[in-house]
Amino acid sequence: MFGNIRGGEILILLLIVLLLFGARRLPDLAKGLGQSLRVFKKEMTTTGEDDAESTPPAESTPPAEPKSTDS
Repeated sequence: MFGNIRGGEILILLLIVLLLFGARRLPDLAKGLGQSLRVFKKEMTTTGEDDAESTPPAESTPPAEPKSTDS
């Protein structure tokens, strides 16, 4: 999706964001974005741990002994 964006296009996008939000508000937006990414990452890791803990371990059965063909 963003594979075709070059340096000039990124600069134009940054200028548009600067005009929309203003220079004073950009640090607050970046801080909020960073915090939300940290929370999301933490929740994703704890979700994986919760799933692993709630799944009961598979019971292991001893391997079957081969039948003796001696008569």
